[in-house]
Amino acid sequence: MAASLSISRLLLSSPTAATTATTTKSLLSSISLSSRLSFHSLPLKHQSKSLKFKRFSTKTTTISAVISVGDKLPDATLSYFDADGELQTTTISSLTSGKKAILFAVPGAFTPTCSQKHLPGFVEKSAELKAKGVDMIACISVNDAFVMKAWKENLGIKDEVLLLSDGNGEFTKKIGCELDLSDKPVGLGVRSRRYSLLAEDGVIKVLNLEEGGAFTSSGAEDILKVL
Repeated sequence: MAASLSISRLLLSSPTAATTATTTKSLLSSISLSSRLSFHSLPLKHQSKSLKFKRFSTKTTTISAVISVGDKLPDATLSYFDADGELQTTTISSLTSGKKAILFAVPGAFTPTCSQKHLPGFVEKSAELKAKGVDMIACISVNDAFVMKAWKENLGIKDEVLLLSDGNGEFTKKIGCELDLSDKPVGLGVRSRRYSLLAEDGVIKVLNLEEGGAFTSSGAEDILKVL
């Protein structure tokens, strides 16, 4: 811009200033055009680097829970289909009162990790766990009882593990283990975080909480190690 003003003053101070007005305008237009071309003529890859914007996520991950070791499990009603195909209901208190019980939760029936590793692991180790004094092993999921029945049949599970439906998420909410998967394209909605716990007479003795749906510390082997 300084160069443009110097050229303009020089030309206008001469006797032929009137006749050189057009020349001045032409020079200024050329300088302006050159300035514009200096950026727009850059290759596209250089332009994109200059105009790159960062995106920031406002989402945070909460991995805390209401329950902890030493707490009494809150009561809730769960459902399941018995061996005769009849729909039954039970409560956390009736399942754990006076017993050594293992409860573990999965984000969803028929989902890969739950079907291939988590649930099968407890089925496979059920005899060893019961030999260590465990009275009952139950898998809890925020699925309806019909889905849990179909999942049990699909995996060929007998009475090694009781599959319980927390269809409305009542128990899951009470222990603070909701997992919001609403942003996933498969439409899972609000489910349960993955966890496993050992309770004696309803009091939590061991609690293995996972971060979301991760599977690193809530398997049957992890419970066996502490029995």
